[in-house]
Amino acid sequence: MNEPWVKVYNAANNLEAHSLKGMLENENIAVQLSGESLGSAAGELPADVVQVGIWVCENQVTAARVLIERYENADYPDWRCPNCGEQNEGQFEICWQCGHDKHTF
Repeated sequence: MNEPWVKVYNAANNLEAHSLKGMLENENIAVQLSGESLGSAAGELPADVVQVGIWVCENQVTAARVLIERYENADYPDWRCPNCGEQNEGQFEICWQCGHDKHTF
């Protein structure tokens, strides 16, 4: 019997969704994303429709919600990419402009 999947978070965009997916998978939590392809229609749809859903197996919901709560309550300072100079929000580990990891410099 397959474990049911439960939506635990609505990410604002693909970048946040994939960052959270990586964080959860790093803790051995299986993740599925929904709504990724809606981003291309962002100008035509309300903002809450283009959010990317983060889903985990029912037996991992509690652990996932604890990690997501830590993510939401953390104070991450914004950072400037030393490679391209782009300003990035603190919660992101990878520069949205050039794709470099903030910890590789």
